[in-house]
Amino acid sequence: MDNRLRHLSGLRYFEAAARMNSYSKAAQELFISQAAVSQKIRQLEEALGCKLFIRQGREMALTDKGHSLYQQVCTGFEHIITGLNQIQCEPINGLLNVSSPPSFASRWLLPRLWKFSMHHPEIPIKVHTTCDKPDLKYSEVDIAIVQGNEFDLGSDIETRILIDEEIYAYCSPQLAKSMKFTSPQQLQKCWLVHFGSESFTWDDWFARAGVSVDKDAIQWMEVSTFEMGLSAVIAGHGVCLASESLASDFIEKGLLVRPFDLGLSPGLSFTLCSDPSSSRLARCQVFSDWLFEEIGLMPTDKQIS
Repeated sequence: MDNRLRHLSGLRYFEAAARMNSYSKAAQELFISQAAVSQKIRQLEEALGCKLFIRQGREMALTDKGHSLYQQVCTGFEHIITGLNQIQCEPINGLLNVSSPPSFASRWLLPRLWKFSMHHPEIPIKVHTTCDKPDLKYSEVDIAIVQGNEFDLGSDIETRILIDEEIYAYCSPQLAKSMKFTSPQQLQKCWLVHFGSESFTWDDWFARAGVSVDKDAIQWMEVSTFEMGLSAVIAGHGVCLASESLASDFIEKGLLVRPFDLGLSPGLSFTLCSDPSSSRLARCQVFSDWLFEEIGLMPTDKQIS
């Protein structure tokens, strides 16, 4: 056996530092000190006779030889993980770590998660909320829900569109009644609530409606979260853009209506991502089946008459 394989522990440190472009972040993931990571990588560089990293500002960037080694190390580790998963396939019973954007978790997933727990008490769910791209190979996350569908998680990661829907303007029934909406132009007389989404904007919606926007006359209210925006609109303070999936419970309760049947597309989409080689594949499959079943049960949206 090649004597260089004695550096396997150093390659583990190298892979984490290369993936994160940081010794300190690698140290946090590996539960060791930054000094230990630096020492291990320095020893690896001395043994191999080449530099693997160079410092660029606050980041540690790979050299050309570092890039070449990183690609091969990642492939090798993936093969090892796949082999371990194949011989250590976990039963359905047990913890499942699910990653989700905060808005989807709070507005769609968590209000329904009790249904899954009722049917599958043997699978406790731990929800991680983040907008970062999930790492299904090296993190604790088993299955991830990601906003959008234009991203690269690796060729061996399975992706399925969970939700893909248009964006509509929503307001409270009281505001709709008082405004007596007949034209999208009237929305410019209301407070327009915006929560910083880059996926869809009021400019996009008005362009879809064929309305010229008078930005000097419009009254805006900027909020930091989707939940704050919905709360303001439900209280009668203006109009916001949303999708049915994220506003469905308020729609069902009659707290939100859409004044115009005018949808913006492309709108909002969420993608379900999983690793087919995961040792928890059976567990992931049970959860994904439930997700798609719940999506199929979503009620039809309401428009005011």
